[in-house]
Amino acid sequence: MDNNMVIHQQPDRVTVVEVGPRDGLQNEKGVVATADKIRFIDLLSAAGYPVIEATSFVSPKAIPQLGDAAEVMAGITRRPGIRYTALVPNRKGMERALAAQVDEVAVFTGASESFVQHNINTSIAGSIENFRSVVEMARAAGMRVRGYVSTAFGCPYEGAVAPAAVLSVTEQLLALGVDEISIGDTIGVATPNQVSSLTALLKDAVPIERLAMHFHDTRGTALANVLAALQAGITIFDSSAGGLGGCPYAPGASGNLATEDLLYMLHGMGIETGINLEAVIAASRFLASVRGMAPASRYYAAATAER
Repeated sequence: MDNNMVIHQQPDRVTVVEVGPRDGLQNEKGVVATADKIRFIDLLSAAGYPVIEATSFVSPKAIPQLGDAAEVMAGITRRPGIRYTALVPNRKGMERALAAQVDEVAVFTGASESFVQHNINTSIAGSIENFRSVVEMARAAGMRVRGYVSTAFGCPYEGAVAPAAVLSVTEQLLALGVDEISIGDTIGVATPNQVSSLTALLKDAVPIERLAMHFHDTRGTALANVLAALQAGITIFDSSAGGLGGCPYAPGASGNLATEDLLYMLHGMGIETGINLEAVIAASRFLASVRGMAPASRYYAAATAER
């Protein structure tokens, strides 16, 4: 254990950000029908999430799976108390997001130059510059902006990523005026000690309440990493209903941490989320029927086998 690590008292409440409709569905080999996406999001809304990332206003040529972003935003039934957010890559995407009346936007970069180059065809510095107008437009509209820092623990092209590189990107996003930073274990390689060490470093630059963690369960360490992050004082976590969304750099491996698994652990620890676990299962069951595939969530498998 890191002797400098401070173990915080367990929080009473945690914010869970549902990313399945965006981060999950963008990895689908086929395209899910717009009506089914809308139904999926409406079922998730019934669960009482505080935040649902509904879609992404990227080029339909780049990610055809999310080419219907405007139609999805227009079709969902928005519930009071839920922020419906979307990922935007640039000014054009921001213009579309504003027209669709999203509640909040997110921008996406990484801590690895190779990953950013492969994914958004620019450098880290170039991606930050692209976000400048997005943040300015969001500020003018009174909207919050979230920043994703991917490959924070490992890169499929470069291997291990230095914590200092994560800190550098995080500081650049904060300098732009981003409100919240989500630190992503994109290929699911992190272990709890790495989470503790990186969080300790970031807390010197970012107020802990503005930090979120986005774990993938590719190697089965996501929940252990959540526990380490909780002990470090993190209270915002991203997850995906049913574990939707694979890891494109680890064929056949699971990807996003399943919301059901996260909720089961948090609720079992006496930590409130405000989210109804049974309602999340209903949303995952619906999408499983659409996809013709069982969800990756371990809790979902156990809960549905008992019925």
